[in-house]
Amino acid sequence: MTSIGTYSDEPFYTIKVVQARTGIKPVTLRAWERRYDLLTPMRMPNGYRLYSERDIQLLLWVQRKLDSGKSISEVAEEFKQMRARGEWPETIQTAAPQAPKPKPPRPARDYAEMLFGALIAHNEERVNAIFEEVQKYFDLLTIFQEVIAPAMELVGEAWYRGEIRIATEHMASNLIKGRLLNIMQNLPAAKEGALILVGCGPDEGHELAALMFAILLRQEGYFVEYLGPDLPVEDLLDYAAQVRPKMIVLAVNQESTAYQMRGFAEKLANLRGKPRLAYAGHYFDENESARTELGGIYLGKTLAEGLEKIKQLISAG
Repeated sequence: MTSIGTYSDEPFYTIKVVQARTGIKPVTLRAWERRYDLLTPMRMPNGYRLYSERDIQLLLWVQRKLDSGKSISEVAEEFKQMRARGEWPETIQTAAPQAPKPKPPRPARDYAEMLFGALIAHNEERVNAIFEEVQKYFDLLTIFQEVIAPAMELVGEAWYRGEIRIATEHMASNLIKGRLLNIMQNLPAAKEGALILVGCGPDEGHELAALMFAILLRQEGYFVEYLGPDLPVEDLLDYAAQVRPKMIVLAVNQESTAYQMRGFAEKLANLRGKPRLAYAGHYFDENESARTELGGIYLGKTLAEGLEKIKQLISAG
């Protein structure tokens, strides 16, 4: 990670730009400057403030500390002590901005069908080549929603109709899982802020959607731990009590899994820090009464819906 002190302190950005990049309102920025001496923006003759890239990186660090449960006075004191030692905080790592993608030679859905064909043919080399190609043309959300998810749906339908063996379905899932884990491991991993645990509910073995969601959260710069499939409720409660996450996100596709999770949201609310339960899965997509019974927060039918919901929940505190 990079020290915030290495960033330029040249005043360049207006307060509106700072708000757009950090999500912190101007009235809050002014209050922090006045009460805690966190920032010293340059004041123009017309009274406007100008901020540097270093200021913005510091604000992102402050916001991440606040998301983890600290108060602004605690964060300001921590920063003051670091500066007294001649130190700067480290930046909050996020994925680097990417250059615009070139125009794809074919629609994403065509790649989904190509991927399906390679998977059921057990052609690992072809699967890897398709992955490399789609990453040239599409962002991760598009790859996940329009290539991988439809391809795996085709695999599931082929198994259901008896056209492929369960061994083929398992091989396909493991190939995709391996590629996804590689993507996740190559993303910068935040180690501060509001911790989000992601995985699958008890007896839930279909983990690709949960893994893709964890990757998207990490790409957005969130502090994410991916815990995998089939997570027992009591073990999750014990672990949540230990690490105090902001939120636990689980994939739930079966009625039996939902049944085992009844009361889980209430038990989480009794823990220190009151972590919240969020979930998604086929069982809840058309079953609103089941959502009411489970409690917690339903994230919607798509990865994009869920990602936006998490952003709103984290921002709201």
